[in-house]
Amino acid sequence: MTVPSTAPAPPATTDRGGAARWAGVAAVLFTGAIFGFFYAWVCSTMWGLDATDPRVAIEAMQAMNASVRNAVFTPAFFGTPVVVAVAAVLMWRTGRRTAARLLAAAALIYLFGGLVPTMTVNVPMNETLASVEVPGSREAAERIWADYSGRWQMFNIARTVASGVALLLAALALSAQRPRLAG
Repeated sequence: MTVPSTAPAPPATTDRGGAARWAGVAAVLFTGAIFGFFYAWVCSTMWGLDATDPRVAIEAMQAMNASVRNAVFTPAFFGTPVVVAVAAVLMWRTGRRTAARLLAAAALIYLFGGLVPTMTVNVPMNETLASVEVPGSREAAERIWADYSGRWQMFNIARTVASGVALLLAALALSAQRPRLAG
C-alpha cells in the first residue's frame, strides 16, 4: 500500500532558455571560427607569401582563393551573422536582454565589418588576381603582388578586427545570459 504524498507536485516546466543557451554557444563557435580564419591570414599566410618569390605568391594565392569556396568555410562565413542573430532573438524572447543586445551588435559588426568588406573588396581583388597569368619575370610579378598584397591585407586586418570584436561580444553575451542565483 502506498501512501499518497502531501507535498504538491512540482509545476511542469520547460527550459525555454535551453535553446537560447545553445544558440549562444553556437554564436561563439561561429564567430570564433571566422575570426580564426581571418586571423591566420594576418599572422602567417600573407607574411609567408610576402617573403617568397612573388611568382610563387601569386600562384599560391590563386590556389588558396580557388580552394576556399568549400563546404567547411561557407557555413562559418555566411552563417555567422544568421546564427548570431538567431541567438540574439532567442535571448530576447527568454528575457536575456543584455545578452540579446550584445549578440545583435556582434551580428551587425560581423556583417558590416567582415562579410560585406570581403564581398565588396577582397573577393573582387581575388577574382582579378585569378585572371592574371603568372609572369615569368620576377620584376613583373613583384609589381602585381605589390599592388595586390598591401591593399588586400589592409582589408583583411579590418575584417579580422571586426570578427574579433564580434567574437568578444558573443562570448560576453554567453557569460551575461547565465541565470542569477537566488539568495
